[in-house]
Amino acid sequence: MHATLLLAQAPALPLHEAGPYVAAAYIVFVAIILAYVGIMAVRLGRNQRELRELRADLDAREQAREQARDSAAGTQTGGALETADPELLARP
Repeated sequence: MHATLLLAQAPALPLHEAGPYVAAAYIVFVAIILAYVGIMAVRLGRNQRELRELRADLDAREQAREQARDSAAGTQTGGALETADPELLARP
C-alpha cells in the first residue's frame, strides 16, 4: 500500500528529463493528425470526382430518354414534327 502511494506521488520522469519526450509525443500526435487530414482530403477529392461522373452519366441518360421520347412522339404523329418548317416551330 505504501509503495502505491509513493508511485502515485512521484512523477514518472523528472521534469527536466521529460521535456524531449513530451515534445516527441506532440510531434507524433501532430504527424498523425496531418496524415489523417491528408487521407480525408484524398478521399474527399475522389468522392467529388465520382459524384461529378455519376451526375454526367445521369444527365446523359436523361437526355437519351428525352430524345427517345421525342423521336417516339414524332413517329406517332406521323412524322409531322420532322416535316414541319423549323422556322415556324421556332417562333413563339
